[in-house]
Amino acid sequence: MSTLTPREPAPPSRMHNALSSGATMLGIVAIMWILEGIDVVLGNSLDNLGIHAHTSAGLWQIFLAPWLHYGWAHLTSNSVPLFVLGWLVLVRSRRDWAISAVVIVICSGLAAWAFSPPGSITLGASGVVFGWLAFLLVKGLFTHKLSDIVIAVMVFLVYGSVLWGVLPGTSGVSWQGHMGGAIGGVASASLLHRHREPPAVTSSYPNPYR
Repeated sequence: MSTLTPREPAPPSRMHNALSSGATMLGIVAIMWILEGIDVVLGNSLDNLGIHAHTSAGLWQIFLAPWLHYGWAHLTSNSVPLFVLGWLVLVRSRRDWAISAVVIVICSGLAAWAFSPPGSITLGASGVVFGWLAFLLVKGLFTHKLSDIVIAVMVFLVYGSVLWGVLPGTSGVSWQGHMGGAIGGVASASLLHRHREPPAVTSSYPNPYR
């Protein structure tokens, strides 16, 4: 007498994963564009929901600020790198994408809240961009996987020059949020590597009842 073991569902194909990851990131960017349109209609009143430095309200605004931008030019400059870098993280691991996003948003927001000049308001997804950029650049150092190292090299060649944005420079640009985001990216890469699930142990003995 034998017992049938239900088969595990087949994992999604690489193409399906790539397309679904792209759709997710496209949806996130689309929401930002819709919000900016609403902001224009409302006379830029949504800008007040950004991170107000050194205020109690500014702490919960940490989670709103990445969705809002100071005008179309600001949003346009963030949209492509956010989509590309977010897709590169998401297509490899949804768990890494979700956890890194939360860590990066918190680190970037706290840095902008704590170190920006009093009375300033910080908006935009650039902190998340810097976070995912740093995440992808250092991930290979922890995993030692060739694929992660290749991605890091490619990302550095394309976006490496923007790393100067973590230093004080252009007036009106939140280098504090950039620096916090980059720190969050490195921290999340380290955290996820240390808490990575060990590979499943499989028996070398065949199951005679299958």
